[in-house]
Amino acid sequence: MAIASVEAFFIIKGGVSKVEQANAKKELFNAGKVDSFHKNKTYPFSTGHFFLRRFEDGGFLAMSVKCTHLGCVVNSNLETGGFNCPCHRSQFNRFGEVLAAPATRPLDIFPIVIKNGEILIDTNKAVKRTSFEKSQLTYA
Repeated sequence: MAIASVEAFFIIKGGVSKVEQANAKKELFNAGKVDSFHKNKTYPFSTGHFFLRRFEDGGFLAMSVKCTHLGCVVNSNLETGGFNCPCHRSQFNRFGEVLAAPATRPLDIFPIVIKNGEILIDTNKAVKRTSFEKSQLTYA
């Protein structure tokens, strides 16, 4: 009887959890109008925990501020256009790829949707990657 009660608890709890997840409102971070971002520049969004980079060809990439080594917040390097981790000195290029260890993989990215000229970023869905690919860029 006690085992059946424990199983029932977990079934109910699991069912409630799935309902809560299904009802979770998907909110996107609105970074602003496409035209307000200059080409070849990086913009920090501390409240969204990402850097938004607009490349020379107009493509956008939203990269997490968390170092892929241990999760410290990286700083943008104004000289190189890349990023540096102040904790263990990992370095990343402007695409978020690793230039210097101990990090072993690029910065995570967030999906971008451009709708009605606004840049919307899904900061709840970090995407791990092994390298930069042009297909990761989003265009207006």
